[in-house]
Amino acid sequence: MIKWIPLGKGIRYKEHPNRKHGIRPDRYFSVRYQVNGKSCESGLGWASEGWAKDKAVVERARLIEEAKAGHGVLTHRQVQIKKAAIFEEQEEKTKNEAEKKRKKTLTVKEFFDQIYYPQIQKEKKPKAYQREESLFRIWIDKNIGKLTFHKVIKEDIENIFYDMIDSGRSVRSAEYTLTTLKQIWREAKENGSAPDMPLISKLLKKKISSNNNKRVRFLSHDEAEKLLEGLKVRSMELYEKTLVSIHCGLRAGELHSLTWSQIDLEHGIFNVLDSKGKDRAVYMTSAVKDVFAEKVQGKPNELVFPASNGKISQQVSKVFKDVADYFFNQEITDRRQIVTFHTCRHTCASWMVMTGISLYVVQKVLGHSTIQVTERYAHLAPDQLQLAANAIDRVVSEHKEEKIIPFKRKV
Repeated sequence: MIKWIPLGKGIRYKEHPNRKHGIRPDRYFSVRYQVNGKSCESGLGWASEGWAKDKAVVERARLIEEAKAGHGVLTHRQVQIKKAAIFEEQEEKTKNEAEKKRKKTLTVKEFFDQIYYPQIQKEKKPKAYQREESLFRIWIDKNIGKLTFHKVIKEDIENIFYDMIDSGRSVRSAEYTLTTLKQIWREAKENGSAPDMPLISKLLKKKISSNNNKRVRFLSHDEAEKLLEGLKVRSMELYEKTLVSIHCGLRAGELHSLTWSQIDLEHGIFNVLDSKGKDRAVYMTSAVKDVFAEKVQGKPNELVFPASNGKISQQVSKVFKDVADYFFNQEITDRRQIVTFHTCRHTCASWMVMTGISLYVVQKVLGHSTIQVTERYAHLAPDQLQLAANAIDRVVSEHKEEKIIPFKRKV
């Protein structure tokens, strides 16, 4: 058993059985003290770590002062742990402040290259993130790439817009670039690299809002039949995709990523998954159901309309443009009137609204994120106010008829 050797003044030590410090055995120092009737002993450390009687006396006095100051009776080890925790907290605070400062000094280009672009490459489709990269590189970086977000002002943002207009780009393209910048800015703000984005002037907002660039073209029933017949001669698969889009309103991307597991022929339903972040069920028309009933079904995870390499198609076949141009697009200069594959989806929505289907139902079928998107078709609907009045007339008339008492002749 190792024996403790007193040195006086509450100091004592014990010697290591074989380890030396110099010519003497290494000594472990400990202090004993009492505060408010409570006794405490605290080990300090070895002579080889720098401990000696004089240093132990000073540490003992400090521990007593700590206890008298109301910090409680702590051992030397507890004091060291407390100090370490405080130091670690200060280090973390210093580190966080340095990181906040670093984020605020990131330029718009540095944030895009280091944080935003790598992130959207994981979250978005190649066509989407490649377009954003192109817009950033050509227009945004050119105007504000070297600035930090905190130094970008309203005029800098507006310069991006007018730079594109002066270069012959459309208002829609310039608006889309500002939308891309808003997405970048939102991520930068959440990251702590940016303040609120400066607001553009009312004049520019008016210029953007007054630009009517939405496609309004939809096909009549005869035009749809002509288009489908033309496609059927050139490509049966493209004919099938176009038929589904016209009859059921599916987007090109939804058709390209459609797998056999999403087709429920028994109930005549397309289970559209993860489109614009949501799932929806779309009922087939009888013509569409007949098409899929005749197709050779693949495995559940196989694509219904794969590209030539077996993967998801990234764009609609050029054959569609060739056929649409031949029938509809010659000498058309207003791009809103040009028939594209997306016109098929517009056609589906327009036909539904024209037959009296409510905008709410159309929204659910097409998978619009808000009813405002669907309201672009409102002008095609029958006069809803007149229909409402007619409905009231019918109800009142039927009620009156129920109250009529049949006249009986006297015999």
